[in-house]
Amino acid sequence: MTQAPTPVRLSAAERRAAILQAALHVFSDGSYAGATTAEIAREAGVSEPILYRHFASKRDLYFACVDEAWSRVRGKLEARMEELGPAEAWRGMRASAMREMKTLLPSLWMQAITEAGEDPEIRRFVRRHMREVHDFFARYLSSVQESGEIPPDRNVDAEAWIFIGGSLLVSIADRLGGPLTAEDFTAIKTERQRWLTGSA
Repeated sequence: MTQAPTPVRLSAAERRAAILQAALHVFSDGSYAGATTAEIAREAGVSEPILYRHFASKRDLYFACVDEAWSRVRGKLEARMEELGPAEAWRGMRASAMREMKTLLPSLWMQAITEAGEDPEIRRFVRRHMREVHDFFARYLSSVQESGEIPPDRNVDAEAWIFIGGSLLVSIADRLGGPLTAEDFTAIKTERQRWLTGSA
């Protein structure tokens, strides 16, 4: 008689990470309002009481998802800067179009913005989080500017906000199935880079 395999027991950190990954999937496929902790628990293969041991509420889990999505993007950028230097990493970032920055993170932002009008805690969190993202990109662009890749008369603080606005525009178009096409986004991206770098 074959003995059933012993279930693998996850550590608390591994269980939390599994719940977080499941929540990212559920939220990104749906919405904050529409997602339930029961659905997320099923996706993670845990019970709701186990989920609540790690996250006090759906809102806290959502905040953790936004922070995790940003941490992944930031980590990739920082690793690339460490490897290539700011200017070369910037050129590579433009070429790759930063898939996660243009899809997962802005999608989570859009959901949070929708809820922010009714929930002051979400409003405070989104304000803080978007300021953190802006400040990172402003510092990043400033280092690229110091390398000579961006002309000194360009306002990198404003450009960081424009970059975030462009990311939100991608999410809007994705959710609406238009009105902008891939060609529109390519044109927008090309024009912004032409202006920012001063290239013809």
